[in-house]
Amino acid sequence: MGRIVSIDYGKKRTGIAATDVLRITANGVTTVPTSELSDFLKRYVEKEPVDLFIVGYPRQMNFQPSENARLIEPFVHKLKEMFPLIPVEYVDERFTSKLAHQAILEGGVKKKKRQDKALVDEVSAVIILQTYLESSRFQK
Repeated sequence: MGRIVSIDYGKKRTGIAATDVLRITANGVTTVPTSELSDFLKRYVEKEPVDLFIVGYPRQMNFQPSENARLIEPFVHKLKEMFPLIPVEYVDERFTSKLAHQAILEGGVKKKKRQDKALVDEVSAVIILQTYLESSRFQK
């Protein structure tokens, strides 16, 4: 069984999370500069079996795509070209940054580290993946 990889795509940085091989837990992997994302994913897929990509999809409160959604479509198109055998699904990512900030704060992370935007992106990817895992368990 392969991992599920979650991607919190951003203009500058992209947070990455992945499940364990049994798909029980979502774990932060890293945050990479978006310009290096393709190379990172290629290396990751070479080392780890991946069965599914989950991409956070930014929506507004009225469920319409947000302004950042226009960045996601070209990325997903490229992702599907790079890995044609690995399906891609979207998860609504509204509030993930806010939830990530809250989780970091409640986790007792020191103030200096809490200001690290890369940490927020990675935790956001974990939240997106956890949301997917919980919703898929209820659909079975």
